[in-house]
Amino acid sequence: MDFASLVQARIQELGLKNINQAEDRFGFSRGYLRGVVRDDQKRAIPSIEKAQTICEAMGLEFYIGPPREPSTIVELDRERFALIPHYSPALLSDEGLLNLAVEADEHVAFPNDWFLRGRLKPEQCILFTALSSNMAPAICDGDLVMVDRKATVLRNGKAYAYQTQEDGFCLARLELVPERILIARSDNPDTEQFSPKYYSGNEIAFVQAGILGEVIWSGHTWR
Repeated sequence: MDFASLVQARIQELGLKNINQAEDRFGFSRGYLRGVVRDDQKRAIPSIEKAQTICEAMGLEFYIGPPREPSTIVELDRERFALIPHYSPALLSDEGLLNLAVEADEHVAFPNDWFLRGRLKPEQCILFTALSSNMAPAICDGDLVMVDRKATVLRNGKAYAYQTQEDGFCLARLELVPERILIARSDNPDTEQFSPKYYSGNEIAFVQAGILGEVIWSGHTWR
């Protein structure tokens, strides 16, 4: 697989829709990635420095040298750690929905003591990748987010992962005005870009039925 194919595969793995979105995500100027992945005679072969910059930004290993010895695999101590399933953006349907009936594409280890302190059960928790900066600065685009699958009863002001046929997968703070309206608010202060969503009538029941869990943890990747 050549460098352009590796970059394109990584973009798809991260759930990014196109080259422009990838360039925005990683802070590259317009055309920075397109020039090395375009499928014609104008495709540019990147310098070593540029290839390394792209790899580091996209979470790919950059290595030049003799073959290396395989890394040592250490068996996880299941008494100390729990493996939490991570449903990455690659598992999203064309409608932007997650099917939790399919197998997660990876698992992340967390200390069991951490769950005990929070009175949580690891088997009831799952991980997602945030697809927007609407919850910034607490949760940014690409951050890892854990939710408690048992915490689906709506508590006003708490952050939830939910999904609907119209909006797809979402993270927001939910507030219910009984028998009137359900409001999904973002933490991002840019209310023009991330304005509240309002659900009424039957839409309220659809949102409540689509709650995947209450947000209990997030991990930020510094770029």
